Amino acid sequence: MTGSSLVSRNITLNGHRTSLRLERAIWEAVEEICTREATTVHELCTRIDGTRTERTLTAGVRVFVLQYFRAAATEQGHAAAGHGLRR
Repeated sequence: MTGSSLVSRNITLNGHRTSLRLERAIWEAVEEICTREATTVHELCTRIDGTRTERTLTAGVRVFVLQYFRAAATEQGHAAAGHGLRR
């Protein structure tokens, strides 16, 4: 396989432009979260940047995405999605 699997995008955090390199699947998850939460990528990344404990914003975004979808995978989140009880 040639080339990087990382995709670079420019974002603005509190009025400052920066770039993030994340896997395509992570960017897709970020976009899905933004749609669900009625926010922009810039606003979401600013929020993540202000609360992250990870060393880098890139790691903070990855952890946020993981935690967001893990919360949806709880019994309550699973039922709320209309999937019923897990067996």
